[in-house]
Amino acid sequence: MTDRISSPRRLPFDPERLPIFTDAPLLPPVAPERLSVDGLRQRFRAPRDWQPELLKDTRSKLADLVHAAVLVPLVTRSQGLTVMFTRRTAHLSNHAGQISFPGGRCDPDDVNATAAALREAQEEVGLDSRHVEVLGTLPEYLTGTGFRVSPVVALVHPPFSVFPAEAEVAEIFEVPLKYLMDPVNHQIRSLVWEGGERHFFAMPYPREQGEGVHFIWGATAGMLRNLYRFLVA
Repeated sequence: MTDRISSPRRLPFDPERLPIFTDAPLLPPVAPERLSVDGLRQRFRAPRDWQPELLKDTRSKLADLVHAAVLVPLVTRSQGLTVMFTRRTAHLSNHAGQISFPGGRCDPDDVNATAAALREAQEEVGLDSRHVEVLGTLPEYLTGTGFRVSPVVALVHPPFSVFPAEAEVAEIFEVPLKYLMDPVNHQIRSLVWEGGERHFFAMPYPREQGEGVHFIWGATAGMLRNLYRFLVA
C-alpha cells in the first residue's frame, strides 16, 4: 500500500520470533477444482454464504480509518495459479519492509475501490490493466495502522511485464495459490501488546533462492485467510 515517505514506524516486536498459537483447528484445503480459472470465476459469480475471519485487527472507529484498496493478483501460470506479492521498501512510513499486495489509499478521482487497486498496481509494479480480469471484492479489512482496505481479487493473464517502483517496492515475487489455500501452511502467532493478547495469521513461504522465507503476515495474511474462507464455503 502506498503512503507518504516519512520516518518509518518500527514494530516493537519481531513477528517471525513470536510463538505459534497451537490451539487452532486444522481445516481442509480448498478443493483443486475451485483453484482453477473456471472455478474462481464461478465462485465469484455465485458466492456462497460465508463468515469472514479476522475482519479487523484494530479498535479504531470506522469513520477514523483511511479507505484503501489492494489488488489480489492471481496469475494464470501454466503450472497453476500463483499470487503476486510485493515487499515494501524499508523507509516507508507504514508497513516498512513488509510483504503486501499492490495497493494504497483511494484517491478522490478513483471511481471505486477497483479503480484504485488497478491504478496502484500500475504505479507500484507497472501492471497494465489490459492483462487484469477483475473477479470481485472481499469484505473490507480494518488494520491497526488506520486503514480500511478493500481487497480486489483478479486474474492476471500472461504475457505481461512488471517492474518495482523503486521508492516503494523492493521485490516482486509469486507464491502458488494452492499453498496459500491450504491451512496446513497457516500459522496463528500470538503476542501480548498494549495490555492484551493479540493473534495474527502468518504464512511463511520458502524463498526459491537463498536462505529464509517470505514471511507473509498481518493484514496480508488476514485477507488471504478471508479468501480461503470464501473459496472453501
